[in-house]
Amino acid sequence: MVLALGLAASGCSVFHKRAKAPAPATTVAPAPAAPVAPTPVAAARDLADAMTTVLKLTPDQTGRIRTVLNGTVEQVNTARQQHPAQSPELAAALKRINISSQAELQKIMGPAKYNEFKTKQAQVQAEMARQ
Repeated sequence: MVLALGLAASGCSVFHKRAKAPAPATTVAPAPAAPVAPTPVAAARDLADAMTTVLKLTPDQTGRIRTVLNGTVEQVNTARQQHPAQSPELAAALKRINISSQAELQKIMGPAKYNEFKTKQAQVQAEMARQ
């Protein structure tokens, strides 16, 4: 059965001794990237709440982290409007935004709590999904 399917798929070349001309090459333009929906500001609130639950942050830390995350969301959405999706410019802008945001979070949480955050990121994401 497998051999029969293989022969049918290959055009039964065993029985046709003539060489076939290669199919003409065609180029396909890549499909334009779908526009990326802006990240909702609620995502920053949800992430801050999840971080508070998992990391036992103080109310002051939670408020300051929420401010940083809201700013990060705004910067990301602006970068997505200014640069084409999957462009090197967008990737560089997002990397810069992420580095800046991570540095601010580390200042707010302190080194020990920030390391705990990095270790428990999967747990924070799971908590965020439950909310």
